Amino acid sequence: MRSRRKLRTRLIVSFALFGIGLSVLFAMAALYVRAKVEDQLVVNALQHDVDNNIERLHANPNYQAHSELVEGWFKSDRTLYKMPLAWQDLASGVHDISEVGPDGNMHHYKLAVRRKYGLIGFIRYDVSRDEQGKRQLMIGLVAAVVLFSLFSLALGIWLSRRVLRPVTELAARLRDFRRIGKAEPLAPHVADDEIGELAQALDEYSERLTALVERDREFNSDVSHELRTPLAVISSTTELLQSSPDLNDKLRERLKRIERSSRQATEMIEALLLLSRAERRGPTFGEITEAAKVAEDVIESQRPHMRGKPVDLRLRSVQPLKVDAPASVLAVVLTNLVGNAIKYTQHGEVEVSILEDRIVIEDTGRGIKAEEADALFQRGTRGEGATGSGAGLGLAIVRRLCELYGWHVAIRPREDVVGVVATVLFPRTHRS
Repeated sequence: MRSRRKLRTRLIVSFALFGIGLSVLFAMAALYVRAKVEDQLVVNALQHDVDNNIERLHANPNYQAHSELVEGWFKSDRTLYKMPLAWQDLASGVHDISEVGPDGNMHHYKLAVRRKYGLIGFIRYDVSRDEQGKRQLMIGLVAAVVLFSLFSLALGIWLSRRVLRPVTELAARLRDFRRIGKAEPLAPHVADDEIGELAQALDEYSERLTALVERDREFNSDVSHELRTPLAVISSTTELLQSSPDLNDKLRERLKRIERSSRQATEMIEALLLLSRAERRGPTFGEITEAAKVAEDVIESQRPHMRGKPVDLRLRSVQPLKVDAPASVLAVVLTNLVGNAIKYTQHGEVEVSILEDRIVIEDTGRGIKAEEADALFQRGTRGEGATGSGAGLGLAIVRRLCELYGWHVAIRPREDVVGVVATVLFPRTHRS
């Protein structure tokens, strides 16, 4: 999983790394330039000094050659044996040598040699005396690196706050929209810069989204209104026909099926309308539903779907359970769960149990795998071996309704026999 870091943290880290890198690069450049310049100056001074003394000694044999800053020896070739043996074969120029100094420690020297006019001159400069200066420079550069790094970190913190403040304010206004329940223009509250362009784009997107939601809401309301009217006509007509004394039992049963189907369609329309509005109608509307009564109606409405299969559909256990939700919502949930149980059960039983805090539907159908249970609630997913013209939307609607009302729905395989157990658990706040 890719780690995520806040933009502010990335800005601060970037500034700090930039400051450290730049200061380290500056320190390395300072050390390099100092070493090169110092070496060039020493070499030039030694060459000039030894050349000057040789010329003077050649012009005046009695001239006492000397060097004010360094050790020097100026002799004729005939007295070379008085010089260190290691120097005798050195050509004219400046050489780097390491020798034991007067203090008995090893020293690094620059040795200038000049052979001219039968004379030879040596000037030796102790480079080791500059090591202390180098150490002091190193300490100063390290301190500069630390200070500049801290400065870069502080600058990064300050700039991150200043740069991201408009973004933070914009996000806060967006969060306020959820609290006040409507979207307001963002662009007038931000500066006319890149953040302003973002706010303007968000305003345009919000307008399109609001228009789309309004059209969807109006469509759902219109469809709900237009469908309820013919369904009400069908329901009232079937009631009138059932009261006729001329009906035989077969025709009366068919009319009951039509009445149940129209009632189910009405309940489905109401439930889908609640989903589209994404609003919960609670006990303030007085809609306390007896779960047992809804379960009995659902079972009776689902019996015709068994189509002669050897399946025993029954309400096994009933305990007092009241749910503060419309009966239509609970009916849609149970209809889909019981309908699925009947669809996938070819023989055996489908039992509905009303417990004090849940409704349980058990069947002896083909069963499911435990790892595939949760996937059945996704849109367009159908169980293995499913037949018919279903689109795999029933369980997805069930989950959405349960989430809307704070219920918990789950499906798992049975442990005793092959089959499925579907459970709808109601939180305490939704029980009476």
